[in-house]
Amino acid sequence: QVQFVESGGGLVQPGGSLRLSCAAFGAPAMGWYRQAPGKQRELVAAITIANKEINVDSVKGRFTISRDNAKNTVYLQMNNLKAEDTAVYYCNKLPPNNYWGQGTQVTVSS
Repeated sequence: QVQFVESGGGLVQPGGSLRLSCAAFGAPAMGWYRQAPGKQRELVAAITIANKEINVDSVKGRFTISRDNAKNTVYLQMNNLKAEDTAVYYCNKLPPNNYWGQGTQVTVSS
């Protein structure tokens, strides 16, 4: 089974931006998930093959998911980052399978 590969995380100050990337391997619907320390993994945003977006309330207006089907890549543009966005971010199908990648760490701190 294919594992997804995430990249683009890092350390950023509150209010900053990051763009995450994920090789999607042609999955029809993809999602970005995150897991903060001591919390369960949660869906952050998702996108269908027809580019319909789904965003959770906590990131609406700040995060944008997009995909480049020609490159089989899904992106998560994160703006106005907050400390509570600190987590390991993963991509996976929607709904997810059991083959999670290593994720990419996003740390929002001053």
